Amino acid sequence: MTPDCTIVHLTDTHIVAPGCLVRDVVDTADNLRTVLDRIIATGRTVDVLLLTGDLTDNGDPLAYRRLREIVEPAAATLDAQIIYALGNHDSHSAFRAELVPEPSSSDPSGPSFDTVADLANVRVITMDSTLPGRHDGGLSADQLSWLAAQLATPSRSGTTVLAMHHPPLRSAIDPVDALRLRDPEDLAEVIAGSEVRMILCGHAHLTGTGALAGVPIWIGPAMSYRIDPFAPLGRHRGWVGYGFTRVDVLDGSVVATAVEETPTTAVYDTDEEQTLATLRELAHEV
Repeated sequence: MTPDCTIVHLTDTHIVAPGCLVRDVVDTADNLRTVLDRIIATGRTVDVLLLTGDLTDNGDPLAYRRLREIVEPAAATLDAQIIYALGNHDSHSAFRAELVPEPSSSDPSGPSFDTVADLANVRVITMDSTLPGRHDGGLSADQLSWLAAQLATPSRSGTTVLAMHHPPLRSAIDPVDALRLRDPEDLAEVIAGSEVRMILCGHAHLTGTGALAGVPIWIGPAMSYRIDPFAPLGRHRGWVGYGFTRVDVLDGSVVATAVEETPTTAVYDTDEEQTLATLRELAHEV
């Protein structure tokens, strides 16, 4: 089946300046190049590259420049639109100077960076969930009013994806729960009964899901490293590992699929048509 639209969701890229590693271990720029090279090599159609925050590790202008030098050529090759959202590790001023120098749908003088892209088969709305000087998240009353106004106008496709950095979701992992989006019930009031079909976010460095006002929430796997979601009692630890999400719009439904990128060994690699033929044969035997 050919999707109506495919979004590649990349989160927590944590790019640093050349010569640096994240936590003295991870080459996040290499992770990003590896993923984008893989996506290009598949020959599949990608409509949007959506990056949901913590674009850089410390807001260094050189890191934003490096991110742009990696992402923009890949997007041009894929003929995909780039959409950014901000995270708690990002610098608003460096982000605006290095990544969005041209006028955007966000108010350049405003404190938040909220955008709308109304594409043929999906509308993507990003919300800036960052709070100055803090690692947890929130949305102001002005932002929620702005979002309500956007949702009051139907999109061309009738399908909206909402993207932000902080998950509006509780977590049984205490450090993750401490850093979530605050007052999610305020957001729930705005999106309830709307055409928002999924909320895409990151921040947690794990893959997870939940719901808010009946809308599925997808926490995408981090592109930098992942935390252990079932660490020994009393411990909090991170592992080498990374991945991304393919988000497909299929007949108005939105489906998120985690894609592992950590090097591993293939179990099989077969022709897709032969696989489908085998599945049809098995179906006939039932």
